[in-house]
Amino acid sequence: MPPIFFDLCPCPIIAVTGTKGKGTTATLIYKMLKTQYKDVFLAGNIGTPALEILPKLKKTSLAILELSSFQLIDLKKSPHIAVVLMVTSEHLDWHRDQSEYKSSKMSIVKFQKKNDFAVVNQDFENSRSFRVKTPAKVLFFSAQKEANGAYLKDNKIICLVDGPETIASINDVLLPGRHNLQNVLAATVVAKLQKVKAENIAKVIKTFKGLVHRLQLVRTIDGVKYYNDSFSTTPETSIAAIRSFPRNPKILILGGSSKNSDFQPLAREIVGDKTVKAIVLIGEEAKRMGDALAKSGPFTGPIMEGAKNMRQVVSAAQKLAKAGDIVLLSPACASFGMFKNYQDRGEQFTQEVNSLK
Repeated sequence: MPPIFFDLCPCPIIAVTGTKGKGTTATLIYKMLKTQYKDVFLAGNIGTPALEILPKLKKTSLAILELSSFQLIDLKKSPHIAVVLMVTSEHLDWHRDQSEYKSSKMSIVKFQKKNDFAVVNQDFENSRSFRVKTPAKVLFFSAQKEANGAYLKDNKIICLVDGPETIASINDVLLPGRHNLQNVLAATVVAKLQKVKAENIAKVIKTFKGLVHRLQLVRTIDGVKYYNDSFSTTPETSIAAIRSFPRNPKILILGGSSKNSDFQPLAREIVGDKTVKAIVLIGEEAKRMGDALAKSGPFTGPIMEGAKNMRQVVSAAQKLAKAGDIVLLSPACASFGMFKNYQDRGEQFTQEVNSLK
């Protein structure tokens, strides 16, 4: 993110960062604000470069930015509303260590002023630590316990920005997984800060089906559901994907190129989750991932290796699956080597699944 955007932007900036969930949350915020405001713009990591929207912005506009650690590292200004989602370890192949990675993300709050807002995930310790770096008013959201911004109670989404207010039922949320409930909570807090009516927030919650490559249901064939979660490039996000389907037997597709991730927590999750029935390992990290599984259990289901392309991967998964199962591509790794990028990986998966007979 060129710092010049923050210098020249004439309107309030709402920026979203975190290890995962940025695109989903930024899009939710955009859709919620668009129910009441005309001049709302979405840019950053999500696709449109921020500088491209700059000529269109007026004082009455609202700019929503999805920002990665790379884009935050040189910032000397912070947004009016900073959203901090779950912060775990990622891009350790690019940053020296997790401390530098976390420090780069701190730029989103550390230059804020007292009349600004920091909307922070209370459920992650790394995220909570952002509160000490900002003079802004901190509003927490939580999918686990009560928070001063938004939280879940009795299967309801409760927001406290304008006093306790029930926004919607969690059963209204179309996005799978508890991590997506956190994304919805974050977007709800921002929308209420911008005076969006509860019924308009609820309308978006009830209709938003998510972004491609993020727990995207590709197809159901012979009673088996195939999900494309190619955007998952860390063990933490693969754990979240596994937990999104707690009752269904699952065939996991894992592996790819290295980001220096620790696979042991993911391996423990898989071994401890009795619904994971089989695994297809791909890419250069297949061996390290297999070693982690062996140390953690070992995993007693079949582990398939050696697939040279996505057609072989999907074919192997189909042979392992039965009606009622889920085939889940949630690699926990970068995509390079076998694929150009995560989009290419997800598109190839989608193409091969749609070719199944």
